[in-house]
Amino acid sequence: MDNLPVIAIRFVLYADLMVLAGMSAFSFYALTSQERDADELPLTKLAIALSSIGFLLSGLGMIALAASMTGASIWAVDRDVLREVIAETAIGSAWIVRMVALTIAVLSAFALKPRRSIARIGLLASTALAITTLVWTGHAGATEGSMGTIHRLSDMVHMLAAAVWLGGIAAFSLLLFRPLSHQTAARLAMTHRALEQFARVGTLALALIVITGVINCFAVVGFPHFTRLPLTPYGQLLLAKLGLFGAMLLLAASNRWRLTPALGAVVADTDPARALRDLRISLTLEAGAAAGILALVAWLGTLEPLGGTA
Repeated sequence: MDNLPVIAIRFVLYADLMVLAGMSAFSFYALTSQERDADELPLTKLAIALSSIGFLLSGLGMIALAASMTGASIWAVDRDVLREVIAETAIGSAWIVRMVALTIAVLSAFALKPRRSIARIGLLASTALAITTLVWTGHAGATEGSMGTIHRLSDMVHMLAAAVWLGGIAAFSLLLFRPLSHQTAARLAMTHRALEQFARVGTLALALIVITGVINCFAVVGFPHFTRLPLTPYGQLLLAKLGLFGAMLLLAASNRWRLTPALGAVVADTDPARALRDLRISLTLEAGAAAGILALVAWLGTLEPLGGTA
C-alpha cells in the first residue's frame, strides 16, 4: 500500500488530537473546579506528551504527504515540492495554522500546573482548532463551491463531536482503571456523577456525529451514486466504519442504561469490584471500536469514493 505512511500518521494524529481535545473538554463539563484543581483527572503529563506528539506528527505528516505526491520515500522528499505544498496550497495553509495551534497547545500543557484555568482553556481551544484544520487533508478540502463550504463546516463539527466522545472514553479509562485500593467512595461518587453528565453531553455529540456524517456522505458521494458504494473499496470501508459505529452505540447504550446505574448502586459498597470490572470491559471494547473507526477514517481519506486510490 503506497499510502501506508500517510495513513498511519493520519490515524495516530487523529487519535492523539481527539483524545487530548476531548479530555480537556471533559475536565470542564464533567468535573467541578475543585476536582480539576485537585487533579482528579491527571491531565498534565498526558497533555504534555500528547501535544508534543501531535506537533511532531503534524510536521512528519506534511513531509509524508509531499513524498506521496512525488512517489518518493519519506526520507528523501523533494524540498522544493515540500515548500510548494506549504506555501501555495490550502493544505499547506491549514498545516501552518495547525502548527501554530499545536505550539500553543504544548505551551498550555506545560502551564497546566501554575496557571490551571487559563492553561486549560488555551489547551482546549488550540487542540480544537488543530482538529478543524485536519478537514483540509481529506475529501472536504477538495470539495469546491458552496457545497465545499458546507462540507468543510460539517466535517469540522463531525470531528469535534467525535473528539468529545473519544475524549470521554479516554477520561473514564483514567478514572476507572485506577487500582481498586484508590477507588474511594468519594471518587466512585465523582465518577458516577461524571458518567451521568457525560451521558447528556455525549447524546448531543452523538446527534451531531450522525447528522454531519449524513451530510458528509452526500457531499462526497452524491445521491445518484449510493448504490455503487458497496462495489468500491471506499464503500466497503465505509460500511465497516458504520458497523463499528453501531457497535459503539450499543456499548454506549449499555453504559448509560445498565452499567452506570449499577455503579451508582454500589458507590458506598465495600466491594464495587464487579461494577468497575463491567465498566472497564465495556470501555475497552468501545476504545477498540473507536480505534478501528479512526484507522478506517485515515484510510478512507486516501481513496476516491467511486474509484481507486486518491
